[in-house]
Amino acid sequence: MADRSKPLKVMILGASGVFGSRLVKLAAREEGLRLVLAARNLRKLSAVAEGLDLPAECRVIDRDAITALDLDGIDVVIDAAGPFQSSHMRVVESCIAARVTYVDLADGRDFISEFPRFDEVAKGAQVALITGASSIPALSHAVIEELTQDWQAIDSLRIGIYPGNRAPRGLSVVEAILSYVGKPVRVFRDGKWHEVSGWGMTHREAIPGIGKRWASVCDTPEQDLLVERFNPRQSAEFFAGLELSMLHLGLSAMAMPVRLGWIKSLRPFAKPLLAMAKWFVPFGSDEGAMTVRASGIGSAGAAVSRSWVLGADANRGPNVPVLAALALIRRLRDGWQAPHGAYPCAGILDLAEFAGDFERLGMRCSIDANAQSSESFDSGAQEGQSFAA
Repeated sequence: MADRSKPLKVMILGASGVFGSRLVKLAAREEGLRLVLAARNLRKLSAVAEGLDLPAECRVIDRDAITALDLDGIDVVIDAAGPFQSSHMRVVESCIAARVTYVDLADGRDFISEFPRFDEVAKGAQVALITGASSIPALSHAVIEELTQDWQAIDSLRIGIYPGNRAPRGLSVVEAILSYVGKPVRVFRDGKWHEVSGWGMTHREAIPGIGKRWASVCDTPEQDLLVERFNPRQSAEFFAGLELSMLHLGLSAMAMPVRLGWIKSLRPFAKPLLAMAKWFVPFGSDEGAMTVRASGIGSAGAAVSRSWVLGADANRGPNVPVLAALALIRRLRDGWQAPHGAYPCAGILDLAEFAGDFERLGMRCSIDANAQSSESFDSGAQEGQSFAA
């Protein structure tokens, strides 16, 4: 058990970034914590620290050069820097050497699939390494467990994230998306694995409370983890969408040179594309949403479907990816001993652990249940298939 007589010392890497800075602000409201803000730019770190209600230590640390010595005296490291696509494991290795609990917001498919290779050494060092403490898989799996409790079988799972156009966007997020656009992505449909083009399968998705948004398939660890944990019989899919048609469909068109092999990746174009996207910030809205839909066989043996929708306006949406890490910080502060080993943050947190933050942040959360055909969620995916991979 942790020593609750002294504050939990938490280092947040990437503390000046889009997600890291939000985690800092939310964690600063918690009692029993001592925050250490880390990034490469001291000026940006200081600007984040100045807006807090409590003192926070700032350290200039390059994630690409971090060592165990940088973690002396730290209890928990939260890696919110990214991007995690094609990322190294230097932070993980440093936490093992320093015997410091590690948590990240990773969404890189290869990064998370390779993460369990540290399990044996982490257990030997008696340290907990937790990856994917973010919207997926931490929150999404908590939602699915709530939606499908007592079900006899799950047929299909469908998750979507749709930020408003005015939501802040950082370079690491753009790099993460561009890393897979136009490249082969494995998806589970019709009871088996298929390869489609990243940012393909483009269609219009109806989102309660917001309306229709474009959606395209993303390469995330979620597809793999959904199949591993919930064993759906038909499909497990993850989509994301940009609010403005020009940006969303423009990115679909830009995938073509990658698909044809003319260029290896769009990732090198991240900076100019981010600059261009910022030209359109005044357009669109500040309303975003996350959806989780499940269909299968309920406890009574009948076909059933349930859906969960989280709506956020006033650019509150970018807070969602950090809420799982915040929940883990609270647990650790209150004496929870995370199991030793290296594993994804799937099945660890309950949906109830997010509810208070949703309310405090003014987000709308609802669950809708309908007894209906398990094929009902596939109908929307057929619209706009002219852009499919």
